[in-house]
Amino acid sequence: MVAPTPSDSPAALDWNLGRYERVAEQFLPAARVVVEHAAPKPGERVVDVGCGTGNAVLLAAAVGARVIGVDPASRLLEVARTDAAARGLDAEFADGNAADLPLEDESADLVISVFGVIFAPDPGAAAAEVARVTSSSGRVVLSAWIPEGAISRAARLARQTIREALGQPPAPPRFAWHEREALAELFGPHGFAEPAITGSGLRSRACRSRTTSRPSLRAIPSGWRDARSWSVPGSPKNFASARFEILEAANEDPDGFRVTSPYVVATLRR
Repeated sequence: MVAPTPSDSPAALDWNLGRYERVAEQFLPAARVVVEHAAPKPGERVVDVGCGTGNAVLLAAAVGARVIGVDPASRLLEVARTDAAARGLDAEFADGNAADLPLEDESADLVISVFGVIFAPDPGAAAAEVARVTSSSGRVVLSAWIPEGAISRAARLARQTIREALGQPPAPPRFAWHEREALAELFGPHGFAEPAITGSGLRSRACRSRTTSRPSLRAIPSGWRDARSWSVPGSPKNFASARFEILEAANEDPDGFRVTSPYVVATLRR
């Protein structure tokens, strides 16, 4: 287990840039799984932390829940608002992050997060905020990646390559949002019982060529396009080639590209 200390990320992700909508489409099945586990009821107050383009929060709105989606990316919030209006759904959206939610104490019966809160730089601060806005009888349901499989290996390769290029030391281990014991220690002090954990997998599809769905990495001096040619630490290959080999080896579709990424859904109750 990794202690809930702030992460040491070499780059700040700006989710306003790029075309995250393409990624959001692939995440919709996972959002359905999270909402199914959460089982929001008509009239319940639901908060989606890191709502992005609104996948999960709009599913909750469709069953009659009173929903608020929170995300630091204003452009994605506007996409979510437009989608909600087009579908005739009643939903609110607010600019904010997991460690500073723009909500009153105990204002949610249910807090959900689909691969959102797990990116909080300070897990402890994020857990405290989620706990603050959750009612005394409320619940939290979140999804977290399991650090296994090709997508996870490719992400670690990217972090290692970037840090090496920027002359930064190796990053400390990330908080284990996917582990029951880690979540119990993180949320236990806030009155939550030991979480229930279930496993699942998300199939990701992508083209073999460069895509604009990845958010920009502000800390890279020359931009992400130049980073594709950076040397991989301890390897003669550049980043683009090494990443492609990881994904190609894990491809499940001989006629295209498909990789299954394992994740868990955790449910915490007070």
